[in-house]
Formats: sequence, structure tokens, C-alpha cells
Amino acid sequence: MSNAAKVLELAKKYRKDTAEGLARLVRIPSESMKEGDVQHEVERQMHNAGFDEVIIDGLGNVIGRIGNGKTVLAIDGHIDTVGVGNMDNWTEFKPFDGLIQLSTLKDRNDGKPTECVCGRGSVDQEGGVAAAITAGRILKEMGFAEKEDVTYYVVSSVMEEDCDGLCWNYIINEDVKQGLIKKPDFVISTEPTNLNVYRGHRGRMEIGVDFRGLSCHGSAPERGVNAAYLASKFALEIEKLNERLQPDEDNFLGKGTVTISEFKSGSPSLCAVADFVHIHLDRRMTWGETKESCCAEVEDCLKRAGIKVGPEIGQAKITVLHYDEVAWTGTKYGMEKYFPTWKLPESEHVVQTGIKAYKELYGKAPKVDKWTFSTNGVTINGVHKIPMIGFGPGNEVLAHFPNEKCAVDDLEIASAFYAMYAWNIAHK
Repeated sequence: MSNAAKVLELAKKYRKDTAEGLARLVRIPSESMKEGDVQHEVERQMHNAGFDEVIIDGLGNVIGRIGNGKTVLAIDGHIDTVGVGNMDNWTEFKPFDGLIQLSTLKDRNDGKPTECVCGRGSVDQEGGVAAAITAGRILKEMGFAEKEDVTYYVVSSVMEEDCDGLCWNYIINEDVKQGLIKKPDFVISTEPTNLNVYRGHRGRMEIGVDFRGLSCHGSAPERGVNAAYLASKFALEIEKLNERLQPDEDNFLGKGTVTISEFKSGSPSLCAVADFVHIHLDRRMTWGETKESCCAEVEDCLKRAGIKVGPEIGQAKITVLHYDEVAWTGTKYGMEKYFPTWKLPESEHVVQTGIKAYKELYGKAPKVDKWTFSTNGVTINGVHKIPMIGFGPGNEVLAHFPNEKCAVDDLEIASAFYAMYAWNIAHK
């Protein structure tokens, strides 16, 4: 029996276990910085799957290892989720029931019901973690660790929803340097890809622009400088900037975008001119756009609005914002909110290995595409330049969506893919 046939056989054998493993994760609420309980469940599942070693690092990432070879492959899946939002929108099931039931997926089976794991996190992104653990079980049963000079890690990472990439900065800058794990040669992100192979996505950054006005009594506004008027002129220039932005040269990632996501003003009272405004910019960056170029564009927008950069009344200050929060373990860790764009050529070995693995398993080539949103790839490849791809169960359109659900078929396919990829990376 070929390796591909054996992998498929075992993925099918453990199909139910994978679904039930995901259901157990879904039943445990796990928003960013509150992942402790679900991480202990991940730890338990890794031990049950026969992983050679399972550790919890200082930030709260759970890292399971199989094998101890020279080539290092890591499968990453963040275990934290967003909140549930308006409960009235959860019309099919409750967010944390973790049901396994027949349900309709609009993009599958011509709308016919299919077996799904239902609940918050099933697609984004706990399904990937469950499938990667099963892939480890498959590799153990096939004698992978004894036969191949490869180390296989499954990384159940934290705080991605709050600050994508932070967890991998910690892994590379702390865990690797301390010798807790080896630095990966290759990474697969299990963010949902609809079972396609992804090779990049736009970057993003968060920029704050603060306007200093001069308050006075609202009955005589001409005596002051209204920061809200300054900010409003600037806001119109940001709208125009978004229209001017251009796609990358091969139009793979598309155009960058910029939008105002928060506008806060302040004054001594509601009978006074606003003396302060803070604007929060959500900037999505295509290939070739950088922190420096984006900040220069914001400064140009201020200039077009007739506003100088500076600390004086009537001026504005530009700041690239910073994240600095406390993990569930009590560790305080932060980073600048600049998340670089990344993409790899389709000819890159890490991408071709994914295409080959899929072909061997299913007899056809996968679609090669990109994410519309941001992932831990911003630091894995964007900062640390580790070759990576994405392949994950579930459709990304269901990420952060009420009635979130993941097809059990996807979990089976993903677990087979990760195991087959590990075999193929061993024979690069």
C-alpha cells in the first residue's frame, strides 16, 4: 500500500475522533487571553494521540512534537476565538454546544445537509488544530518518527485574534532561543482555506492620528480651534487615498485599503469646542507597501487637508500603535501593530510540496489562492521569513460569523493533507 493510500485509510479511520476532538474544543469558551482551559484540553488530546512531547510555553502556546529529525515542520492553528456577538443571530445552535449534526453549507453539496461540527471556533480556527493532532496520530501509527529525519510540531497558538503574529514572535524570539523547540524550516497555517493551498495575504497596520484643538465656550466657537473640524478634513482625504491605492504588480493580492475605524473627540463639556480628536486607521497593505510608505501617505493626507504634523494647537501627531497585553499564563508581551504583507511564488518548494501532497491523495491539483484577511503569517513569513503555506478546513467566509460550522469531510481531508505533507517534506 502506498503512503498516500495508508494516510487516506487512517484519516478515515480517525474521522469520528477528529470531529469529537473539535467538538470538545468548541465547548470551551476561549477568547484571546482566556485560552487556559481549552489549552489544557489540547494538551490532553496531544498526549492521547501519542505525541512524543507536549509543552506549554510562557505565553500559553501548546506545542506538541513527534520525531526529532533535522527537517522541522510546524502546523500552526490559533486556539483563541472572537466573541459570540449578538446571540439573537445564532439561530441554528448555541455557540458552545459543540454539536456534531447534519447542517447546510451553502457552498457544498448543492446545498444538501452535510455532517458538521457546529459552534464558535469550529472554522476559525480550532478545526485546524484538531485535524493537525489527528495527522500526528496518523504519522505515529505509520512509524514516521522512526523512519524519517523530520520533526513534526503542532502549535496551538494564543492571542491571534487580538494581535496576529504575536504568538510566533514569542515562539521564535523566546522558545527557540531558550532551546524549548527547534526553529521550523517550514510552516503550514491551518486558517480556513476551503481546502485550497494559500500562498500569501495582504499585511495590515494600525495607525493613530491625534489632533490638538483649543477649547472655548460653545457660544463663541470662533475663539477656539475645533479639533473635530481638523479631523473631518483629514477624514475626507483618507477616503480619497483609499481610492488612489493600487494593486500589486501581478494583481495576486489586489489593492491595499485604508479606512477610519474609530473617531473619538473630547472637550471640557458639551457646551465647549472639541479640543481633542483621535482617529484610528485600519490600513491593509498589498505587496510593496511598507510601514514607512503608509505613514508617509497619512502625512500627505494631513498636508492636503492643510494640517501640519506637530504638537502645537491646530496640528496632528501620527503614531503606529502598540499592543501590550497579558496572556492567560500571566506573561506580559507586546509588539508594534505593524503586520507585514507576505506572498510566495507558486514555484516555491513549500507551495509545490503542498500541491504534490494534495495530488497524491486526491488525484487532482488544488486551487492555489490567498486569504482576504490576516493570519500569523505576518510574523512567520513576513518578519521571520520562514517558508509557509495555508491549508485549512472550513470556508473563511464563516470566520467570525454566527452559526459557524465546519464540515467533518474537511477535517478528514485536512488531517490527511498534513500527514502527507510531512512525508513529502521528508523527501524534498
